[in-house]
Amino acid sequence: MNTNDPNNTPNDSPAKKTKVVILNQYYVPDVASTGHLLHELAVELAQIGFEVEVLTGRPSYGPPDTWQDCPLKETVDGVKIHRLKVARFDKNFLPGRAYNYLTFVVPMILSVLFTSRKDTVYLYTTNPPFLGAIGWFVSLFRRHHYVTLLHDAHPQLGIWVGTFKKGSLIERVWMSLNRRKYKRTKEAIVLCSAAKKLVAETYPIEPEHIHVIPNWADGEDLFPKAKADSVIAQEQGFVDDFILLYSGNMGLYYDFDTVLEATKLLKDEPFKLVLVGGGGKRSAIEAHVKEHNMTNVVMLPYQPFEKLNDSLNACDASLVTIAEGIEGISFPSKLYTSLAVGKAIVALSEDWSELRQIVEHNNCGIWSALGDAQGLADQLCMLIHDKAKTQTMSDNAREVFDKGYTRQVCAAKYAEVLKLADPQFTQEETNERRSKLAKWLAHGAAVVDIVSGDES
Repeated sequence: MNTNDPNNTPNDSPAKKTKVVILNQYYVPDVASTGHLLHELAVELAQIGFEVEVLTGRPSYGPPDTWQDCPLKETVDGVKIHRLKVARFDKNFLPGRAYNYLTFVVPMILSVLFTSRKDTVYLYTTNPPFLGAIGWFVSLFRRHHYVTLLHDAHPQLGIWVGTFKKGSLIERVWMSLNRRKYKRTKEAIVLCSAAKKLVAETYPIEPEHIHVIPNWADGEDLFPKAKADSVIAQEQGFVDDFILLYSGNMGLYYDFDTVLEATKLLKDEPFKLVLVGGGGKRSAIEAHVKEHNMTNVVMLPYQPFEKLNDSLNACDASLVTIAEGIEGISFPSKLYTSLAVGKAIVALSEDWSELRQIVEHNNCGIWSALGDAQGLADQLCMLIHDKAKTQTMSDNAREVFDKGYTRQVCAAKYAEVLKLADPQFTQEETNERRSKLAKWLAHGAAVVDIVSGDES
């Protein structure tokens, strides 16, 4: 049996068309990444045959110059979109952010409470983080079938960052809401195995109702091309050296100390570390590079979307990192864009990490422990001087992406989970679907055995 085949599920009659409402604060044309992911999911579900609606806010995530005007109600690519008129204060101003949330959540509660349909499945995200509590609240008054999608785990993330303390009133209230949310949710979707473990051990939901489905990238907009053909690589003088590229948010969730120390050890090698983007750690990294006169580090600003594929291909290998203690609370989505452009992955994580398992199991890159600068430098030296090995890993990366991380594959998995929560299916049909889905997702944990060619 090919467990990557989305059609390998119980046959549904044409009359049994699943209706789903996706709830998230942001949606295209907003610039938030979750809004774009959910747009792609919504369109794919509509193409599969679902009736899809989206309940969201008007564009408000980025700076004001990104707030495109768009109708409060429209249908795009077969998806019905309903936007709420939310406040748009600066998110860095805490009272303003709280008011933004309030003007989104209160109308959202009223809208769902008075329009909830018993034949529809509601997909609640964690944007804003407490959004899923609406599903619990509405289910107290209405027959409300909902699925919870966990992108980032709160309040665990706030405790890790240091926004508030474990045992504080905020944490206790948040955990209480989460327990109620998960007690009534039909199914839950998480991004990695560590997140499944966290949810199963923390909240009143059985493991068989928690499904690991990763995020994805657009394999049509992002695709492999030779570094020598990249305009950015040509302009920046990257063609002759071995380039390790990090592209995205240089935030608190990622470890850069290890790669910076390894880069110092490679000062006599034809090697450059290229960091593209912004974020909370960028200024500290720039200061460190300047203080240590690290001439083999290049820092570039975010690249416009139309140049993203060219930028991601301006390297030989792509850095994917996650800080200690964060996996399960969050997971680095840049793994999927790196796989899409077919670049060898340089992974930095804890030794038990799913990131390590994906990279090593599929021979699509190297893994090094957090803090082991010498070990990372030694492995990078191997890649620098063994171009054939690096190319093999790069080829494997795109193959892994095609097998497990396209939006089509991931949307098909979402479809099966949503059908588990659909009340129109009998218990027998749901049990059969759950059994097949569990086998499919268990196989997907390792993505695909491209070394042995085993896909069954």
